[in-house]
Amino acid sequence: MTEYYRITLLPGDGIGSEIIAVMVDVLKTIAPKFDLEFNFQEALIGGAAIDATGSPLPEETLNTCRQSDAVLLAAIGGYKWDNLPRSQRPETGLLALRSGLGLFANLRPATILPQLIDASTLKREVVEGVDIMVVRELTGGVYFGEPKGLFETETGQKRGVNTMAYTEGEIDRIAKVAFEIAQKRKSQLCSVDKANVLEVSQLWRDRVTAMASDYPDVQLSHLYVDNAAMQLVRAPKQFDTIVTGNLFGDILSDAAAMLTGSIGMLPSASLGASGPGVFEPVHGSAPDIAGQDKANPLAQVLSGAMMLRYAFNQPQAAEAIEDAVQTVLNQGYRTGDIMSEGQKLVGCREMGEALLRALS
Repeated sequence: MTEYYRITLLPGDGIGSEIIAVMVDVLKTIAPKFDLEFNFQEALIGGAAIDATGSPLPEETLNTCRQSDAVLLAAIGGYKWDNLPRSQRPETGLLALRSGLGLFANLRPATILPQLIDASTLKREVVEGVDIMVVRELTGGVYFGEPKGLFETETGQKRGVNTMAYTEGEIDRIAKVAFEIAQKRKSQLCSVDKANVLEVSQLWRDRVTAMASDYPDVQLSHLYVDNAAMQLVRAPKQFDTIVTGNLFGDILSDAAAMLTGSIGMLPSASLGASGPGVFEPVHGSAPDIAGQDKANPLAQVLSGAMMLRYAFNQPQAAEAIEDAVQTVLNQGYRTGDIMSEGQKLVGCREMGEALLRALS
């Protein structure tokens, strides 16, 4: 029996329209092979939405996403909108999307592909075999805490305020996701905080520790965030699954991403308790190469694979896409960001065509 899924496409800005076009072609190619049917609808977000509507996340876009089974986001932002007030910048639309859909869990895999080991700036013996999943809390912490803003003191100076805050419930729900993901991997979970100086982190550590008794098969450890950052570079293979708060997760997941040699290869998933998740590459909009057919679409394509696995429970279709990515890399196809001597340099469209051939 055919399974039907509604997917909202958010190309956003910069290279977004180029890489999401490759993703759509890939999904259309695999659909009949796995008795799937996709209905695509496109909506505005980020700078493109600002230019068209004045808002980085129009209400119409949020409503369209809520009525979908999943959302595929490409990239947002660019130099054009950097000087706008913070409330009107493209990134504000992304935060509003996460909040509006209740997407509290961000999954960021950082896996070394054997074909790209030498693209990493770290030694082969340090990164070979790295396979890390960072589980980042996404709708709490310092990015959403109140009070926040710019205030004037009694002496007339401006004072910037952001509040890092978590409730027990917010910590428990992200810890549950992380423990369950760890169970499906190597059953090793490292919780990262700053409990030695932050009360909010002490609560984080207390709650994660308390939940460990519900998952006796998972080995739980704790690291302070500064040590975790150092260990990610020094000995990344010691990590399997990492769970941490919004700010620390933002930083550590980018650090983990660069272990792989190119942030252009890495997907992500943002999930809530119910409703559609958002699946997106971790890289930015790359406005400097937009429209030049130079973008790497593989992170977007792998984000689609994560959508199939986590949103639609279609692991075989997800594996078909992941296998196609491995095939084109084995065949030597490379975009500029992952290019090395002796490989074949291709653009975004040609990489997409190679994927379609691998899938067929």
